[in-house]
Amino acid sequence: MSDAAQAVRDFIDAWPRLDPDELAGWFTEDGVYHNMPSGPVQGRETIRGFIAGFIRPWAETRWEVVSLVADGDTVIAERIDRIRVGEKWIELPCCGVFHLRDGRIALWKDYFDLPTYTRALAG
Repeated sequence: MSDAAQAVRDFIDAWPRLDPDELAGWFTEDGVYHNMPSGPVQGRETIRGFIAGFIRPWAETRWEVVSLVADGDTVIAERIDRIRVGEKWIELPCCGVFHLRDGRIALWKDYFDLPTYTRALAG
């Protein structure tokens, strides 16, 4: 496995700890996180705040990697994100495209269907 692929796997494995500081620490200082249903956020501290905000209601999460491919410093990870909010579990199919620089995430674009998440929350 390439260093970039291993870094992305390690980043994905960090999510169950739900620690915004740890998760933001995977980004370069000028990194960009573009959660496709919303606009991009740039800078490690801004990313930390963004992550902290959207995981606040999460009680638990587990991310399953369905497939992962790497080409140099670009990694694509197809996932199923399982998120527990209260007693409700949500399954969210996602695909993340990561561009790494010096072992850190310089750009992460995450693609998923937002209504799948919001309907599951409401249901």
